[in-house]
Parts: sequence; C-alpha cells; structure tokens
Amino acid sequence: MRARDLMTSPVVTVGPDAAVKEAARLLVDHGFAVLPVVDADDRLLGVVTEADLLRNRLLLDPRGLIHDPPPEPTAPAPPTVAGVMTTDVLTAVPDTHTAELGRLMVDRHLRAVPVVDGDRLVGIVSRVDVLRTIARDDDTIARDVLGHLSAAGRRRWQVSVTDGVVTLTSEGVDDTDRHIAAVVAGCAPGVVDVHIRDGVPPSAGR
Repeated sequence: MRARDLMTSPVVTVGPDAAVKEAARLLVDHGFAVLPVVDADDRLLGVVTEADLLRNRLLLDPRGLIHDPPPEPTAPAPPTVAGVMTTDVLTAVPDTHTAELGRLMVDRHLRAVPVVDGDRLVGIVSRVDVLRTIARDDDTIARDVLGHLSAAGRRRWQVSVTDGVVTLTSEGVDDTDRHIAAVVAGCAPGVVDVHIRDGVPPSAGR
C-alpha cells in the first residue's frame, strides 16, 4: 500500500497568521495531534503540534508561589501560528510505501506525516491510519488477496491468513509464479508477510 491509499484528503489546515487559540481549537475539535500550516496556495510551510501550542502557555500553580518571590518575567508567548510552528517537517509523497511511513513514525516519534506533491499539501497520514491496516481481520485480508490473485489470472491459489501472514499454496509453482504472487498478495492492506508453498492445496481454507 502507498500513502495515497491511506491519507486523509482534503486536509484540515491552518494559516501562519492564524491565532494560536484557533489552531488549538481545531486540534481539540477534530481530535488531531498535528495540524499542517499552509499558505494561500496550499504550499506546506510547517506543522503545529500539541506540544508547540502548550509551550510557555501554562501558568505555574500560584499557590506554590505564596511564600516565594515572584518569578522573573518571561517573554510573551507568540500570538500566531507562525511563531510556534515547526518548519523542519518530514514529508511523504503519494507513492511512499506504508512500510516506509511506519518506519518514519516509529524512528522519528511522529504522530502524523504530511503528504506532498511537489511543495503542495495533498494529504496526511496518521499513526491510526497505518494501524488501521494492521488491525484488519484475517478473513477480510484473505478475501482481498484471493480477489487480487484471481484478477492476475495466472493460476489458482489456496489462500490462508494468520495474524496478517499470508500463506499461498498451489501445485507446480515456478519462480515467476512465486514472484508475481508475492507482489500481488503483498499489496493487500494488512499483509505483514507472504509465504508460498508448492503442493496440492488443502480442500479447506480461507
């Protein structure tokens, strides 16, 4: 699967001149952790996260200051998104593979990855979007794989799936059969591995 298959589009965005409170409201209302920041032409300028909006905006508990001198004054927090957003953003393109998206999210601790075409924002993929493919039911995956293999039309396969691992069985398979079947089956959402067996398919199976 590719980013284009998972991404949310169109994307809820905010402009750099928007008030921080407006960005916070969008995150809360939509249940997002990340909000892309774009200009009038949908060019990606950065992202604003929950942490960006919280930074320097929560007062210390005043009860803890009763017997202490007042704290040194700090610079006021920026009032607009432009002052708090992160501009060094890792992005994907529509053809980025799901495995690469997952690796980026895990290795870089990302909650979401914007998807761009050139410098224009076209979608966004969240961790939940990727997890949704992993959570697919094995029977559903098996039906998907069988349908894709039937459309390829080279041979009949017996398909079984356990925890996302696909096992394909058919008699007299050669290297070409194995390669095509592995590629076709691996494209189905939720497939984590593909095993191919050469033999007489069992009479029962999914």
